[in-house]
Amino acid sequence: MTDTQGSASYKAAGVDIEAGDRAVELMKEWVGRAQRPESLGGLGGFAGLFDASALKRYERPLLASATDGVGTKVAVAQRMDVHDTIGRDLVAMVVDDLVVCGAEPLFLTDYICVGKVVPERVSAIVKGIAEGCVLAGCALVGGETAEHPGLLGPDAYDVAGAGTGVVEADRLLGAERVRAGDAVIAMASSGLHSNGYSLARHVFFDRAGWALDREVPEFGRTLGAELLEPTRIYSLDCLALTRTTEVHAFAHVTGGGLASNLARVLPGHLHATVDRSTWTPGAVFDAVGRLGGVVRAELEKTLNMGVGMVAVVAPEAADAALATLADRGVDAWTVGEITERGERGADEAVTLTGDYAG
Repeated sequence: MTDTQGSASYKAAGVDIEAGDRAVELMKEWVGRAQRPESLGGLGGFAGLFDASALKRYERPLLASATDGVGTKVAVAQRMDVHDTIGRDLVAMVVDDLVVCGAEPLFLTDYICVGKVVPERVSAIVKGIAEGCVLAGCALVGGETAEHPGLLGPDAYDVAGAGTGVVEADRLLGAERVRAGDAVIAMASSGLHSNGYSLARHVFFDRAGWALDREVPEFGRTLGAELLEPTRIYSLDCLALTRTTEVHAFAHVTGGGLASNLARVLPGHLHATVDRSTWTPGAVFDAVGRLGGVVRAELEKTLNMGVGMVAVVAPEAADAALATLADRGVDAWTVGEITERGERGADEAVTLTGDYAG
């Protein structure tokens, strides 16, 4: 029987190996910049290598692992055809989870799934990941780019990452260290970060009908630029705090908002009070609420409302912690305190009081 359609091939089926090879060549420069002294080997191996002898300086090293993605923020990047910031979001979501327990991020691997390999686009994504790793002080030791024609459209992609960190066992942070009287310090977010984009996209695009190139005076830039603002990477700032002050816990404010994430690092007998009047959320949070008719409770359990990371510190360490963060250029303030649960008669672990300033 004669095949009138020609021979079948992987490329004809939608997978372009040559384009994948070209993407690897383009990303080499960026991966090369995101290394640590312990990194071994180079791009192209079957596994990333990290010299674990570096852990010998620890008495009892605990390895911490985290994995995450950036959710539907990738849809905004795809609509804008801007791909060199989404990787920083990915790194932030992983390393800022690692540092919550006091772990220093060591290395990260990424997974990029695309409908069609466009080498320049893949390289731009990896560029952002590499830049994020530099900001976080960790190495990018490997990754995978997978082409899935038929499953994803030619311009669609998703990203995920997994990171590993290390913390000395007797310096592990968490609920068991938190005490009544501790101060709660908030660190400002850079914007929406990488959570709540399904709500934000629904409000701005579907309900308000705004275009990404719309200039928004209260944002001081276009809607698209606001939505693509990279997630702040706090890992080195948090590690600096652990070296200079008595930190008991951190909480990375992601999905679920400030209250639910802070509750994750509180023991059952303690309660946190957070005073909204100590800060003013950025304009983007007000816009989501106003344009979408979203009630405050819904906003607060979906968005970070201007607080991306929280530190719980000994009360006498609060001023030093604020000074350290100020020296590092992090906008931070005392947002609340920890008390015994019975003192406030609270049913919830965290209570938000007052109204936002401004």
